[in-house]
Amino acid sequence: MEPFRNIGVMGRSGEGVVETLHALVEFLRSRELNVILSEEIAELVDDGQLRVSSRKLIGEICDLVIVVGGDGSLLGAARLLARYKVPVLGINRGRLGFLADVSPDDIERQVGAVLDGNSWLEERFLLDAEVQRGGDPIGVADALNDVVVNSGTSAKMIELELYVEGEFVYRQRCDGLIMSTPTGSTAYSLSGGGPIMHPRLDAIVLVPMFPHTLSARPIVVQGNSEIKLVISRSNTSPVPVTCDGQVNLTAQPGDTIYVRKKPHRLCLIHPPGHSFYASCRDKLGWHWEQGPY
Repeated sequence: MEPFRNIGVMGRSGEGVVETLHALVEFLRSRELNVILSEEIAELVDDGQLRVSSRKLIGEICDLVIVVGGDGSLLGAARLLARYKVPVLGINRGRLGFLADVSPDDIERQVGAVLDGNSWLEERFLLDAEVQRGGDPIGVADALNDVVVNSGTSAKMIELELYVEGEFVYRQRCDGLIMSTPTGSTAYSLSGGGPIMHPRLDAIVLVPMFPHTLSARPIVVQGNSEIKLVISRSNTSPVPVTCDGQVNLTAQPGDTIYVRKKPHRLCLIHPPGHSFYASCRDKLGWHWEQGPY
């Protein structure tokens, strides 16, 4: 891996973020690296001597982007940066930190190890969602974690038809459907009763939300599958389509929603010692002590 010289820094305001941004920028400058701040955080840490870039341009001019914040911050950055194939490193200032796995109290050691080449890179695939009306696209968005179709009201079910690779699966009345990547399997999908999937799996899990048929269970399909949802005309209200809980589209009764794997992948970089199973033990409260065999 080529040495990193141009380091982008992104994030959004939150508890402890400014302090961590200052510590990170000071450390990067001590290594005589070129630091480029995203516009959103420039006013928080800029002393007038650092380069500032738009979010769209930062992926083009940097060879590493560090995101300070929680997993939500990294999700937003991931959807933007995946097309540029730039490695992304997360410093966790949120609650769980499945994606942002660098401790803010250990920046010099963990970020320093990454800068020294002592790290490993993995790719995570994203999903593209498209809403069509009468065969014409009316809205598109992408997601690293999940695409969620729901009724929009807690006390009302929707009716939909599910197709996978053009094959009819079922017609279902439910509160909605979660379509999750392996990355998102430890997020909303997990709360909905979906399985935990290892990030390296090439699969998508379909998790019905409070289905009217009790035998309806999550289905895991191949990652390249085209998923099609037809919103039944019997529905009387618009149906929200949400990507990563951050980007919203709206489908009307009779519309069709297509979900497919995105051609661009997120390059997520980890410091030494990172382990998916260790993250599960830590974040999900699993019993961590290894006993005798």
